[in-house]
Amino acid sequence: MAERLDFYRCELCGTIIQVMHRGDGELVCCGHPMTYLQAHTPDEEKREKHVPVVMDNKIQVGLELHPMMSEHHIDFIESVSDDRKRVEIKFLEVTDSPDMEISERTKPSEMYEYCNLHGLWKGTN
Repeated sequence: MAERLDFYRCELCGTIIQVMHRGDGELVCCGHPMTYLQAHTPDEEKREKHVPVVMDNKIQVGLELHPMMSEHHIDFIESVSDDRKRVEIKFLEVTDSPDMEISERTKPSEMYEYCNLHGLWKGTN
C-alpha cells in the first residue's frame, strides 16, 4: 500500500514518482510493478557525502559536497516539514551545486536526495 510521500521507481525506464495521496492499488510503470525506494540513512552505510544536512540556511548533500558530474550527480533535494504538510523540492542539473535554500515557512525535519548512482538518501534535522 502506497503511503503519502513514499518514493517509487520503475526499474525499466527509471521514472521516479512520489505519492501525494494514499491508495490501495499497485503502482505500475512499463507494464511492471514499481519498486518502493527505501531511503538510505547515515547509520546504514556511513556515506557522509550522500546524506542531506542543514548548513546555515541551506540543505546540502554531504558534509563535504557531493560531486556533480554527468556520470555521478544528485537529481533532486527535498525538504519535508515537521507536520509533513509542506514539501519543497529542487531539481538539479549537473552544473548546479548540490544544495537548496531553506524557506522561512518550511523548517525541515526530514530531507531527501536522490543520487543517480547510489539511490535515495534521507537526513533528519
